[in-house]
Amino acid sequence: MAGARSAQAAPSGAAADGPLLSVRGLEVHYPIRTGILQRTVGAVRAVDGVDLDVPRGTTYGLVGESGCGKSTLGRAVLRLTEPTAGSVAIGGTDLLALGGEQLRRERRRMQMVFQDPLASLDPRQTVESALLEPLAVHRAEGGPSAWRARVRGLLDRVGLPSGAGAKYPHEFSGGQRQRVGIARALVLDPDLLVADEPVSALDVSVQAQVLVLLEELQRDLGLTYLVIAHDLAVVKHVSTTVGVMYLGALVEEGTSSGLYARPLHPYTRALLSAAPVPDPVAEASRERILLSGDLPSPADPPSGCRFRTRCPWVQPTRCADERPLLRVVDGHPPTQKVACHWAEDIEAGRLQPRGSARPAAPAA
Repeated sequence: MAGARSAQAAPSGAAADGPLLSVRGLEVHYPIRTGILQRTVGAVRAVDGVDLDVPRGTTYGLVGESGCGKSTLGRAVLRLTEPTAGSVAIGGTDLLALGGEQLRRERRRMQMVFQDPLASLDPRQTVESALLEPLAVHRAEGGPSAWRARVRGLLDRVGLPSGAGAKYPHEFSGGQRQRVGIARALVLDPDLLVADEPVSALDVSVQAQVLVLLEELQRDLGLTYLVIAHDLAVVKHVSTTVGVMYLGALVEEGTSSGLYARPLHPYTRALLSAAPVPDPVAEASRERILLSGDLPSPADPPSGCRFRTRCPWVQPTRCADERPLLRVVDGHPPTQKVACHWAEDIEAGRLQPRGSARPAAPAA
């Protein structure tokens, strides 16, 4: 498999030293229609102006609570959901400018690992048939005998027993089905894998095995990952860069080590404060940030800063009037950016939270 990947020619226009995935101003809006004539009266802003870059061979982890637009962003990157505006480039090729046969050929370079492998696999197809189908659709080199050999090698590579190809999806455990999903995503030798909650439906011990498998595949095949998850521990473990998403937009971005050590945005602080720490003393004394209210509707997001309706540090000026953009904060590396007007004052302690942050109660 590794040899097959290295033999692939780089697409024309691809910059070897640039990011493999480059997203600019990506928007996905779903129109709200009413009445007999289906008149458009608004839009659900699922993704609303996202910029991100994923260098080759690295992992970009996207986190945020349910409803923030993570999965929609991942599907829009692959054009499984059509973006409303913006640009998505894979190796310098603008995917949104392609159509028909050009887009079909480019799809070989990008694949997806879905959250629920049972729902993403056809129950009427054997595993071998499911993996042979994309090779036939894309008319891969070698013919049927070479395709079957590739499928057998892939199933062995992801840790499935010999004979797994003759079985149906319902005959496997959850972890084995996810391995089948990973093998199917790899069968066309892609450059980019978008993994949408790849381990959230699995037991903890199986989660670790699948994450180790993904790391080994990335190391051996030179893969680039966009991992979408709500589990902060998983994202920290696998990611090179982490992006925190809230209500359709990125609010903070940085390296995994830097962002977890010194979070800048109030929302990132709240997420990290809710994650358990495997140290009873630290767990009992650390600060908890409790957010009030529910996630606002993406059909009617708040003006200015979208997090202001739940932010413990909200201020009467700027927060409601001016939408903050991602920027670098003094004293932090240029790889860490935050969309908050008051990040410096919050970190320095010049602004105090309004009753939503408190020390944890002592352990009983």
